[in-house]
Amino acid sequence: MPTLAPNPPIAQSLAPVSRDATAAPVRVCFLIDGLSRAGTETQLLALIRELDRTRVEPSLVLLDGEDELSRSLEPADCPVLRLGVRRLVGWRAVAAARRLAAFWRERRPDVLQAYFLDSAYFGVPLARWCGVPRVVRVRNNLGYWLTRKHRLLNRLVGRLVDVTLTNTDAGKQALIDAEGLPPGRVAVLANGVDLARFAGFPEPDTTRPVVRVGCVANLRPVKNIDGLMRAARRVCDRFPHVVFEVAGDGEQRDDLERLHADLRLGDRFLLRGSVADVPGFLRTLDVAALPSHSEGMSNALLEYMAAGRAIVATDVGANSTLIRDGEHGLIVPPGNPATLAVSFERLLADAPLAARLGAAARTRVRAEYSRDAMRQRFEDFYHELTRRTTASRSSPNTLARSSRW
Repeated sequence: MPTLAPNPPIAQSLAPVSRDATAAPVRVCFLIDGLSRAGTETQLLALIRELDRTRVEPSLVLLDGEDELSRSLEPADCPVLRLGVRRLVGWRAVAAARRLAAFWRERRPDVLQAYFLDSAYFGVPLARWCGVPRVVRVRNNLGYWLTRKHRLLNRLVGRLVDVTLTNTDAGKQALIDAEGLPPGRVAVLANGVDLARFAGFPEPDTTRPVVRVGCVANLRPVKNIDGLMRAARRVCDRFPHVVFEVAGDGEQRDDLERLHADLRLGDRFLLRGSVADVPGFLRTLDVAALPSHSEGMSNALLEYMAAGRAIVATDVGANSTLIRDGEHGLIVPPGNPATLAVSFERLLADAPLAARLGAAARTRVRAEYSRDAMRQRFEDFYHELTRRTTASRSSPNTLARSSRW
């Protein structure tokens, strides 16, 4: 049975909202399929944890959420409703919709913020029917994998929400192009990283007897770990003291193990599987890699920067926004193992360059992408969104006249 468990992107156009100590907190209900240690879920949990409860009062609804991992990750200081829905049609989904409507009648949220496709399909129309004042959808990827059916459904859902949030300018443009959304109904709120977890890391040193190049990624085709393996083969032939490691698991593991054998990488390239202690893993690296074919704003890249690692990343998504080539790391074209290998070799041959790039990346992430900065961006967004809701009640054309968020 579903159970109620009262558990014992930068918006470039938003001006900062002045704080009113007498104002009631904005009630925001977050809706997501379930919880895991993946990037979007990690960012959501961090946001819930960091929100100033005098400004924003969160609640969390899980479309499914019944698995052991999801339950173990539920925030302790926020009401949680598990719906146990795995299919969006059928009597179980109807019963869950009634439970969610009752939850909203009790909590009276000012804003619904829905993540992922199924949660948006389920929650957005229901929120409109129940009269939730403002409805927000989150789309942090570039939609490269969407089928024709999902592209159509996303266009329909996009017209039901007040604002679609994404975490990169590239993501905003992709939404405008794919769904025909007005620019004023897409806001960019950047991710943040927990800097405290990366305090006291040593500088990268590519002169060590063993130098480690590593990557944190799910083993999926879009992450291009096969391309990283091919680049590693060339690098290992030239630099006998280098070892490559990947922290992560996924659907492509069997294929990658076969490629590993074909390339005869042996113990020079290690697939470590899931790693719970990502900072601990990054501490052992001197060079960090992000070889993906597609990204939004990569949490892994923010963590590499916070760790002060020398970084090689492909020019996709927000990577070249976070890292200016030659200043905070090295940016290479996607899908080219040879150019990836050349950049690794450059860092391995030039230890001062590796140290300088790592230090610059750490300085930048501290200045612009802390969790505290992320929290402030979201809190200001919710207050501006609800302020416009109030204004629109007295003047129906207020939101229509506003071209920017």
